[in-house]
Amino acid sequence: MPTSMTGIHITNILGFIALLLVWIVLCEIAKMLVLLLRNDPLIGWAIGPLGISALFLSEPSIAYIIFKALFPALVSGCILYFGLFTTFPEPIVVPHHPFIEILVVAAGVLLTSTGDFLNALRDIRYPLWGEARILRTLQSMRASWATIHFTAFGLSYLRDHFHSTPTDILQAF
Repeated sequence: MPTSMTGIHITNILGFIALLLVWIVLCEIAKMLVLLLRNDPLIGWAIGPLGISALFLSEPSIAYIIFKALFPALVSGCILYFGLFTTFPEPIVVPHHPFIEILVVAAGVLLTSTGDFLNALRDIRYPLWGEARILRTLQSMRASWATIHFTAFGLSYLRDHFHSTPTDILQAF
């Protein structure tokens, strides 16, 4: 193993940066594609440093929660494997041992998808629906310094169920 680790080095710094950017962008696109699959009333969305989040009215199904966690992880693993261990020009030279390949891909998947896995476990173990789910999601969006945008349906929902405006709700957090 010590001889394996000495064989890891960066051969092309621009290629390495490009691989990292493609990896992050495609993981975020995978998360957005999963959000687009959901056919529930959209209350709003948030754009922040942790990515793009959506706020839906109803509780998602268990299958959707699991798919939302696994699909971006699968995309992340595929990008890492193809970017580091195939015949493409490699920006990083990594020994082609099965143990090292599994270790590198698993570390990358954990890096990009740990939050998704934890959110899926939370949603399965402690499901929330209705106003409680909306308030929890708004609070987490607000805590991440995200810019929150409400749809027309979301504005009417806030008026009908909370008797307030988005400004009042967001100031409460």
